[in-house]
Amino acid sequence: MNVRDLFTIYTQTNVLRMLFLGFSAGLPLLLVFGTLSFWLREAGLELSAIGFFSWIGLVYAFKWAWSPLVDQLPIPLLNKKLGKRRSWLLLSQITVAVGLIGIATTDPARGISGLIGFALLTAFASATQDIALDAYRIESGLIEDQGAMAATYQMGYRLAMITSSAGALFLASWLDQTDNIYEPKPWMYTYIWMAALMVVGMVTTILSPEPSPNNIHPNPERDARSQSERIVSWFRNAVVMPFVDFIRRYRLQAIILLAMISLYRISDIVMGVMSNPFYIDMGFSKQEIATVSKIFGVIMTILGALVGGSLIKYFGVFKILFIGAALSSLTNLLFAWLSLNEPSIGALTLTVSADNFSAGVASAAFIAYLSSLTNIQYSATQYALFSSLMFLLPKSIAGWSGVFVETWGYAYFFLTTALIGIPSLMLVWFIRRISIEGRP
Repeated sequence: MNVRDLFTIYTQTNVLRMLFLGFSAGLPLLLVFGTLSFWLREAGLELSAIGFFSWIGLVYAFKWAWSPLVDQLPIPLLNKKLGKRRSWLLLSQITVAVGLIGIATTDPARGISGLIGFALLTAFASATQDIALDAYRIESGLIEDQGAMAATYQMGYRLAMITSSAGALFLASWLDQTDNIYEPKPWMYTYIWMAALMVVGMVTTILSPEPSPNNIHPNPERDARSQSERIVSWFRNAVVMPFVDFIRRYRLQAIILLAMISLYRISDIVMGVMSNPFYIDMGFSKQEIATVSKIFGVIMTILGALVGGSLIKYFGVFKILFIGAALSSLTNLLFAWLSLNEPSIGALTLTVSADNFSAGVASAAFIAYLSSLTNIQYSATQYALFSSLMFLLPKSIAGWSGVFVETWGYAYFFLTTALIGIPSLMLVWFIRRISIEGRP
């Protein structure tokens, strides 16, 4: 195995396409959470309020509830021209842009009720895009390509995060003509520009082919004899069967799998809610945060995803899955160390680099593993269930992160987020022992 052979897979069209679709998927996430938390902190909101605001992220944890619709229901007019997967992608991308424009019209210093509404709309549309995109990715490549597709997806996703974090911070800073005085207009213009960038995903969706597995889904209406039978048949195939299929294939092991999925990214997700407020409270400027955390850090995430995606092909998903989980927990200790010292760009760079590289490795392995668990007949629903579980417990806990920091401080917070990652390591090890890897 040489370096050239290791990265040849990234020249495939189906792999490269995920770069642009990943950009579309990654753009709204921080605009609803990370970057928005920066705006909220500048507008004078308390840490506890910012923590509770993160509960909007629970929308992603419940996307399994409407994933059967995305998986099975065609959209009138659009379905005939684009197909099922692409029509859902395009509709969700347009809705994300509308939600971001709505956020741009609000000022959190004057009240957050309108902001919450538009943020919920953006998160709902973003989660819907994730459902359709995960199904599209799974149905567009072979099993052995999923690691590389996950890596390029992560690359596009992280490039979008650079844009929606560092890019947004630089733009807001450049537009801000005041000196240490809060002004909402720079943020409003910034969010309008971010909404315009959703065109990248829209154009890619329109130009991409519809995956062929879309045509093999069950058609309950074909043999139904009445309206009531059509409804019952559709509900069975779209809602019930994806969950029944998973339980049938893995039986009691399904419980262990779901437990591991719900805990795997808990360290990163819980810690991430307070990262931007932490940088601000440490005294770093917008430019420093944008350069180190949002640009250099995301580049390290992309590197980690590429390395992880490539190594999966040669060493298997479980070894990389375990390494990614271990690194994700350990690097949180660097944030605890950073909080106990004077602000230093060098220390910030080291901490962010290690944390983001480990996150990239873990994400590539996790996405590839979740993809291997799905039945292609129910890919959207089953993957939505798995990825929803990834957010449910962490986001529920993360809502209290601001209260924890206000009570105990940042050092104990980061130490705690490192410790809560230990159960995921134990579950990955146990699942490997019972040889679930490689099952159909």
